Amino acid sequence: MHGAATKVAALAEQSLALFGEKAAALSCLAALATECSEPGWDGEDAAAIDPLAVLWTRRFVRALPAAIPLPEFTPEPDGSLSLDWIQSRHRLFSLSIGRSNRLAYAWLDGADKGHAVARFDGRNVPARVLEGIEAIMGRGHAGLRAA
Repeated sequence: MHGAATKVAALAEQSLALFGEKAAALSCLAALATECSEPGWDGEDAAAIDPLAVLWTRRFVRALPAAIPLPEFTPEPDGSLSLDWIQSRHRLFSLSIGRSNRLAYAWLDGADKGHAVARFDGRNVPARVLEGIEAIMGRGHAGLRAA
């Protein structure tokens, strides 16, 4: 009985740790969306962050597997959000989320670079996107290919 209670406590702790990281990332996203909620947030003529872009981004972050590092969020002047995984100046993966389920992404991996588009169903991160993030963030060094 004691072993089962220990396992349950360990799983709960692990779950809380994982949820905590995503909760913190989603909190940062909400703060960014609030900060950039008015047109001209950049001191120029940037569009306000689109509420649909925030919704799709929240869904995307929630759908990321626990083994995938969480991205940095950056507002884009057209109201979209950029999610960036940066290993170094020469190794990065950037994904743009706007008003729809269309995910535009690009990568730089040394001399290899490219861009592509994938569709996100709101629940499952497209395999091509996961593979791209993993390639940049250190899970092997498999080259990316535009599909």
